[in-house]
Amino acid sequence: MRRRTFLLLGLGATGALVVGWSLVPPRQRLRAKHAADLPDGTVQLNGWLAIAPDGTVTVISPKAEMGQGIHTALAMLVAEELEVPFASVQVVHAPIDTIYGNIAALADGLPLHPDQATSALGRTLHWFTAKTAREIGVLMTGGSSSVRDVWAIAREAGATARMALIAAAAARFGVPPDQCRAERGRVIFGDRSIGYGEIIEEAAAQQPAKVALKDPAGFTIIGRDVPRLDSRAKSVGAPLFGIDLALPGMLQAAVAMPPALGSRPVKFEKNAALALPGVKAVVPLEGSTHGDPPGVAVVAATWWQAKQALAALKIEWSPSPHAALDSAAIQRTLREVAETNDGLPFRKVGNPVEVLQTAAKVIEARYEAPYLAHATMEPMNATVRTEGDSAELWCGSQVPRFARDAVARVLDLDPHQVTLHQSLLGGGFGRRLEVDYVAQAAAVAKALPGTPVQVIWSREDDLRFDMYRPAAASRLEGGLDAKGRIVALTAHSASQSAFRALSKRVGIGITSFGPDRTTAEGIWDQPYEIPALRSAHADVELPVPVGSWRSVGHSHQAFFFESFIDELAHAAQQDPLAFRLSHLREHPRAARVLSLAAERAGWGTALAAGPDGRPRARGVALHWSFGSLVAQVAEVSLDARQGIRVHRVTCAVDCGLAVHPRGIRQQVEGAVLDGLSAALHGEIRIADGRVTTSDFDTYPLLRITEAPVVDVHIVPSTEVPTGMGETALPPVAPAVANALFVLTGQRLRALPLRVAAR
Repeated sequence: MRRRTFLLLGLGATGALVVGWSLVPPRQRLRAKHAADLPDGTVQLNGWLAIAPDGTVTVISPKAEMGQGIHTALAMLVAEELEVPFASVQVVHAPIDTIYGNIAALADGLPLHPDQATSALGRTLHWFTAKTAREIGVLMTGGSSSVRDVWAIAREAGATARMALIAAAAARFGVPPDQCRAERGRVIFGDRSIGYGEIIEEAAAQQPAKVALKDPAGFTIIGRDVPRLDSRAKSVGAPLFGIDLALPGMLQAAVAMPPALGSRPVKFEKNAALALPGVKAVVPLEGSTHGDPPGVAVVAATWWQAKQALAALKIEWSPSPHAALDSAAIQRTLREVAETNDGLPFRKVGNPVEVLQTAAKVIEARYEAPYLAHATMEPMNATVRTEGDSAELWCGSQVPRFARDAVARVLDLDPHQVTLHQSLLGGGFGRRLEVDYVAQAAAVAKALPGTPVQVIWSREDDLRFDMYRPAAASRLEGGLDAKGRIVALTAHSASQSAFRALSKRVGIGITSFGPDRTTAEGIWDQPYEIPALRSAHADVELPVPVGSWRSVGHSHQAFFFESFIDELAHAAQQDPLAFRLSHLREHPRAARVLSLAAERAGWGTALAAGPDGRPRARGVALHWSFGSLVAQVAEVSLDARQGIRVHRVTCAVDCGLAVHPRGIRQQVEGAVLDGLSAALHGEIRIADGRVTTSDFDTYPLLRITEAPVVDVHIVPSTEVPTGMGETALPPVAPAVANALFVLTGQRLRALPLRVAAR
């Protein structure tokens, strides 16, 4: 906190310049400088929507659709205020423009505890950061920020267009606008009405002076279970994703990348590959600062021909400078740093070290987690065509501007000379915040000007050259008083910094500004009332590439913290639910979520053995992340053949106002299954400087036979919507681990979870 204050005061040293800038109103987000790619005849009324003569509404989305349902949610917000039937709405991708910059992700990413965020200082910092974010204009889909980011502006865009249409219709009718109303895509005056499509030209010239948003009590679309806009196209296999692209004359490329970290090709047999059927070119690759490693690409008529030809290259690779690196050595390093380095404190309340010395009971524990891969269903791919002083890029990206700029850097072009065609993403989870695969495609296409070249990674490539969720280690110490209440807690963790690594690769430029909150999030920002607390983190430099993984630091820190809370409850000889609730007396929203999950799961009632006769147990976990509160109760048994078996996960969610309840339930279900994959199976292994995990046989995802019933309960709320894409993942692992402790008496402190034979 002291370092952050110092940095902010340093900014204030610019004096009148900063004061003057602060007095300027925040940059508007309604009118775009660049027009979207729209059907002929469609008229764009503002940067977020357009209307066709037949009344079809096109919503312009700056958010990447990767299965989380944001296109549907954004369309719902616009359609609600525009007063149109939801069935008349479609969505296209937005152009790169500063009005679409993600404000919520940056503003909500301040290293402030949720209790501090509502203070005067917290509100000031949030306003200042949000205003700065408007100036930067970074298009980004991530941090479970999409609905929160567009909540106000999408509704404003719809309402502004509605008022413009009413004004245009009123002029046609020759009456004041306040005598007209909008309803189901038409403007009505008495017994006369006119469709939106008939007055779009006049409406485009209107500039409403006042815009009133609808009262939530009158919502007819927001809060309803409408069908997702992309469901039908996906179910019939429409070509929606980057990997589906088929352009005239397009060639495809496969890439040989180093077998070990830090290796590079020394020599290879180019002519042997060129002699094979379909092969058009062999392209040596130097790699770039974007994270794509040195290698060799083969370009052919088909991807399979290119892939088969890689073996003919017989590449000789240089020795790895990290040949001694392996998973065990990495974990030893992390454990040592967590044990000996107090790190940078993210939150300090009172003097926990002093309080621990006088506590009635002190508990210590050590936790750790491995590297994880993203394993998106659609492997990394991008298509690039160069033509003189311009280029085109086709890909799915969570950071479209950075993807475009990466192509420009590789081809030595101005970014505005590169045209991006954004596709849907076959999974993202943070992997497509990276631009390594895009830079690599540009380097390959550079060797074949005028020809579109599509680079596709194999599944093995995708797992061995990921930007992994960092491995981590943590030591925790907690003290209880004579009544069994927590009086002090310290948490010291160690890992690589995912954000710092990512920012260097994509070219954000803010690589050393303050601490990386994502390393330690999930402990210092939780709602429990602990009078003395210190939560700190030490960054560790390792040669393994790391990046953002679904829920980032929360994904493992929640396991560390919520498992340790359970340890403290056991030491206090208290029920885990009652123990948690006793530390949430001043946080009613958190207590309500926790109580709801427990009630719906039947907490406190006897749990009968399953049909197989095996005993079952329940475990509970609560977690706050991305502005939302999630509590889960996992029902678990042990199977001699299948091992750990999770039968049911009961989940309660408070994510503010539920824009699309069905979408929320889907996100919870997906996050639970993703979290279980990581908790039960996920582990990237390294030996002799090589990533040895290379396919789903060594990196298994949850099978359908392992999938539990996921029971979702949404807490009704009128608060501003908060994050949902990632928030249900962090509590899964601790809830399962806590149930296993009840079942076996073994406290599992490492992921993936492994029960020792008894």
